[in-house]
Amino acid sequence: MSLGLTPSQTVGPFFSFGLTTEKCSVRCIAGPEAKGERVLLTCRVLDGDGVGIPDAMLEIWQADAEGKYNHPDDPQEKTCDPEWRGFGRMGTREDGSCEFETIRPGRVPGPGSVLQAPHLNMAVFARGMLKQFYTRIYFSGDPANQEDPVLALVPDERRETLMAHPDPAKPGHWHFEVRMQGEHETVFFDV
Repeated sequence: MSLGLTPSQTVGPFFSFGLTTEKCSVRCIAGPEAKGERVLLTCRVLDGDGVGIPDAMLEIWQADAEGKYNHPDDPQEKTCDPEWRGFGRMGTREDGSCEFETIRPGRVPGPGSVLQAPHLNMAVFARGMLKQFYTRIYFSGDPANQEDPVLALVPDERRETLMAHPDPAKPGHWHFEVRMQGEHETVFFDV
């Protein structure tokens, strides 16, 4: 007996059924009493033509203002801020955007115990992808970016794709674009 090929099918989007509902979304990464500089981070996921992807899902992990992750594998002896969650998850709207309420993270030890610049770790999930893509969000203009050992691995001309930029009209508001492909494609890491 010969079996015929079945047609290939695009994966998802299924996030809205169980991961990005209002009950399961995590917009607020830092509670109102968390220590640190408050940040409203608007992220926008774009396709290769620069059009917003309306059904992507973003997950963020980050350290608290003192550079401590809310995770048992963080070997630092610091105590994690009790108002600190450290994790966020949001689905994107029709224009490909979503917002996270958080604080600017502290510096965490990197390879060789060199301190990394303040950053957020991000996983990007979207239709047609069997696995999520991983990237980082750094804060444009932060002097610590020059010393970051991970950012140093990225060619100079591509580092801008990892930078969030402040909104000059709104203090504490930052914008970050995730370009999935094409010109100015975001740097993704093989984790």
